[in-house]
Amino acid sequence: MNKQKQYKNSLNEQISGLVMPIFVSMRPKQWSKNLLIFFALLFSVEESWYITNWSTVDSMLANSIIAFIIFSAISGSIYLINDVIDYRKDSIHPIKSTRPIASGKLSRRIGIIAGTSILLPGLILSFLLNINFGWIVIGYVILMTSYSISLKNFVLIDCFAISAGFVLRAIAGATVVDVPISLWLYLCTGLGALVIALGKRRSELSTFGKTAQLQRNSLRSYSMTLIDCASLLAIISTIVVYVTYTFTATNLPNNYLMALTIPMVLYGLLRYAYLVHVKNLGESPEDLLLSDKHLFGTVTIWIAVTALILIIFR
Repeated sequence: MNKQKQYKNSLNEQISGLVMPIFVSMRPKQWSKNLLIFFALLFSVEESWYITNWSTVDSMLANSIIAFIIFSAISGSIYLINDVIDYRKDSIHPIKSTRPIASGKLSRRIGIIAGTSILLPGLILSFLLNINFGWIVIGYVILMTSYSISLKNFVLIDCFAISAGFVLRAIAGATVVDVPISLWLYLCTGLGALVIALGKRRSELSTFGKTAQLQRNSLRSYSMTLIDCASLLAIISTIVVYVTYTFTATNLPNNYLMALTIPMVLYGLLRYAYLVHVKNLGESPEDLLLSDKHLFGTVTIWIAVTALILIIFR
């Protein structure tokens, strides 16, 4: 009996010792990207659903929350698998070397097993929630797996792949609550994500210099001039598209009050550019959003003002 008890306690300790490394490898901070799923719900208020109809609100909000959880689990499983693929490069990175797989706290075999064990049930649940949502999730998995294996090695294509991942999140959010998918949502999300991806590459190139290609193959083809030009183009394009949206979108209040949000978007983009180009802090965009009070405050105020305008005047 004592041996059985000791074995059971030992097994429990081993399992407990794996849970936290697996969870950390799933990068919960990056799950903030999946909040894009809720944007379709926000921008369709008082158009596809009404805030006074509580039964509809409860159902749509519940679907969005479940979709967020599923997407977070699936993206986390892909991060696990990505860490297995990149463990050699991560092991010589000053920050990534502390990740469980790169540091050896979690074996690659366990990483693969955990990743696939989370991924497969997540795919099944996504189809049970909504068939179209399930296919979008499949597309996201294919895109991100392709990125981890190959796409991240090609200059500019790597950034567009990241941008496409953000767009798929936004589409997934619209699909799961069955609201029309807006072209403006595609454009603004895709261009904004491109700004973020280019900022990340700039910080990597600035931090590692001549050794940058050891961290990421695509960095050997990047230059500061290329990234700065591409970032400027992406920022200008984002602003132009958003301004055009606020004045021409037919589903917005016709009093042009959405134009009040333009300075917030402009400041948010310029603040991000400042943090990347001056402070060299763009390598972890999810940390910037949570740690920089100006950026976090701007995003929060933009969401609140947008919601008020749509609820009151639409």
